[in-house]
Amino acid sequence: MNARSCDVIVIGGGLHGLSAALQVARHGKRVVVIERHWVGRHASGATAAGVRTLNRDLGELDLSLEAMDMWHDMPSLVGDDCGFHANGQICVAETPKALAALEARVSGLRASGYTHEELIGPDELRRLLPELSHHCLGASIARRDGAADPHRALRAFRHSAEAAGVTIVEHCAVTGLERAGQDWRALTEAGAWTAPYVINAAGAWSARVAAMVGDDIPLATKSSMMMVSERLRPFIKPVVAIMGRSLSFKQSDQGTLVIGGGLQGIPDLDRETSTARMQVLAKGAHAATDLFPAVRDIRIVRVWAGLEAKTEDMLPIVGPSPNAPGVFHAFGFSGHGFELVPVVGAALTDLVLRGHTDRAIGNLQAQRLMRPAGATPERSS
Repeated sequence: MNARSCDVIVIGGGLHGLSAALQVARHGKRVVVIERHWVGRHASGATAAGVRTLNRDLGELDLSLEAMDMWHDMPSLVGDDCGFHANGQICVAETPKALAALEARVSGLRASGYTHEELIGPDELRRLLPELSHHCLGASIARRDGAADPHRALRAFRHSAEAAGVTIVEHCAVTGLERAGQDWRALTEAGAWTAPYVINAAGAWSARVAAMVGDDIPLATKSSMMMVSERLRPFIKPVVAIMGRSLSFKQSDQGTLVIGGGLQGIPDLDRETSTARMQVLAKGAHAATDLFPAVRDIRIVRVWAGLEAKTEDMLPIVGPSPNAPGVFHAFGFSGHGFELVPVVGAALTDLVLRGHTDRAIGNLQAQRLMRPAGATPERSS
């Protein structure tokens, strides 16, 4: 079989695939991105685009903090700020129990040397969120956090990748991966490509790609839903969450409210569809109006649900394949991968170019989720 040759094949044209392709290509490598549909078709095009270190799991916190520095210098990477506004992210406590939980987290972070989160009392909370309900008692805040524009980010990463020489092949599914001497051959609907390195950034379908090279990695699917309101007068700048409830609440540059935060629809991986659940969305709307009574009578003009991968421990998989030399995984971001886009691309570039990275991916290796060879699945009682 004749196959086109390059240095790196990236499977998946979402933001993580584009980021890795861009950064590898800038080191002179020939990179091909193969995307089943079109760039940003699923999770990257449906994300709320939160740029968040607040409430990050400690297992990915160091990586997230490096990513935050990169977001504050995003134009140097892609020539555009991607609509990023660092107006902070706030997690509100409505009850004494919730406030105690926030206090414990911030104290624990300080004891470990992290200072990016702080507690604020009611007066500072009202200054930052003048229209917040007065029943809220306090909050934690990460002031360098914020949110970006996902579609502007997709355009910027795509254009920068193509400018760096990356070839993007859309509407082309990868149907198999096989060894070709020291290289990997990617079999696709449009013929084959060979390369010594493969990056698996296929989002919700990444476990299927991993299985092509012998990596059995358990992976579930999320269908995160979002709502967008009619345009309103500007009244809020930070992104707001609630301790103990599902909510992400922010106002876009256009004045619309973007409301989500873990609200789940119905995913169908085989049909590649997500179905919104109106009763679940109503719970999100209820949480939003509890915090901001002034939005009780606004109109919701659009809802959507995306497809993304979810791991058992809600941490992503970033690192080399345990069974296939030259293959690297980057998936399973479990609903909070947007902020990690620049740094994961940099880590993958390190792995491709040097075989190792100093970036903090030690907690994100695939082995933590994989059963030992020959082990049988546990039976449920």
